[in-house]
Amino acid sequence: MLVASALLVSCNNANTDGPQKKGSSGKTLELMIVADKDVYRGETKNLIDSLFGRPQIGLPVPEKMFDIINIPISSYKNTEMFQNHRNIIFCDVNPSNPDKVYMHIDEYAAPQVVYDFAVKDQASLRDMLRKYEHHILNQIYNAEHRRVIKAFKGMEGFKVNEAIRKQFGFGLMFSNEFAIAKQCDDFAWVRKEAKDFGIGVLIDVFPYENQNVFDEQHILDRLDTIMRRHVPGSADSSYMGIERRRDDHGNYLAPIQLRKVDFDSNYCIETRGCWRTFGDFMGGPFVTYTLLSPSKTKVIMLTGYVYCPRNKPWTKRDLLMQVESICWSLKF
Repeated sequence: MLVASALLVSCNNANTDGPQKKGSSGKTLELMIVADKDVYRGETKNLIDSLFGRPQIGLPVPEKMFDIINIPISSYKNTEMFQNHRNIIFCDVNPSNPDKVYMHIDEYAAPQVVYDFAVKDQASLRDMLRKYEHHILNQIYNAEHRRVIKAFKGMEGFKVNEAIRKQFGFGLMFSNEFAIAKQCDDFAWVRKEAKDFGIGVLIDVFPYENQNVFDEQHILDRLDTIMRRHVPGSADSSYMGIERRRDDHGNYLAPIQLRKVDFDSNYCIETRGCWRTFGDFMGGPFVTYTLLSPSKTKVIMLTGYVYCPRNKPWTKRDLLMQVESICWSLKF
């Protein structure tokens, strides 16, 4: 791990005091692979597809983590539009290269993350891609969160944001398209209802007692209780809940993934899975962040959910990124 860290050179070019960078281009969760055809093929292409094009956990219908596009190095160097893309992996394979990775944040545009692999051969490229997979994913997701938050700031929902700040003592960034659906005690439900979809964030705050609150069973049970109590379905006596049905082998029909994440230096468990309406036929993906407050006296559960029956013109993956970004906008 020490050797791996030494090979990664971080070049943060973001300058908050200087002139603002132009906005980055590209679609949500689109990843540009800058590599010539003799590099982006065979084992290398298969590896990149398996690392960044695999299905995202927690979606009811499979969608790739990233939409991958490939352009040659010459086109990238000569085209400003490509250089301004939001997420870039630059693959420079040359025997004279030092076998290093350079990370650039907001180099040409903002938000943007560029990984520049300067490697001697394709075997080294594949090794380093595997080594830095999680680092790349985290940084790209951070850039996507920053993009959504930046967009929401331009159309900030001051009324909703102030109401959340007064109730809980922390801030979240909602756009003016969101409204408070329910607010009581230590719970709030903020949502956006559009023609083709509905998205929202459930905010639940409760006292911290012990580490057991971060166990899978406790998180899922708490979510089920909160949803059943506060989020009714459209049919009589229907309500929202976690999809926890299992097959004959004891496996979840809709996979549930829990992992520890660094949430602005606060202890946090991320949970991904699917929700459904008991007594009705609605459902979709959700992501929950269960984190300990800086004072270590409270637990905050932020749950973003998506309801999108048809995947066009929207995708559940991209809509989930919006509510996920709202959760990551948390400021104490």
